[in-house]
Amino acid sequence: MSMWLIFALLSAVTAALVAIFGKIGLQGIDPNVATTIRAVIMALFMIAVIVVQGKWQLVGEALENRKALLYIGLSGIAGAASWLFYFIALKYGKVTQVAPIDKLSVVFSIILAMIILGETLNWMSGIGVVLITAGVLFIAFS
Repeated sequence: MSMWLIFALLSAVTAALVAIFGKIGLQGIDPNVATTIRAVIMALFMIAVIVVQGKWQLVGEALENRKALLYIGLSGIAGAASWLFYFIALKYGKVTQVAPIDKLSVVFSIILAMIILGETLNWMSGIGVVLITAGVLFIAFS
């Protein structure tokens, strides 16, 4: 099995746990506060990861690359907004509805990759995009 597939599956499993743990944790807590606490914990966890890996010195190099820093910063803002909206949706909706709708990010990512990055889509992938969209709608609104 390819390394990308192993890590993609691990990403999917841990993302599923975010929904479950987040829904439980949101009981009696404001979604904005919960998202902020989660972000601080994530930052501390990631700092620990690069320290343990001995990559702390690479932070300085990354900060010198202005273009990369700009886009990573924009990615961070988009990620924070995504998690803020996700936790608000979880607060008021069911995981079985919110999580599938969130997965429309796959469809949006593919469309934006075509528009912004010039990536191409073959007919098989196009069918997959349509099926993902249909599946999300069937699950979330059944």
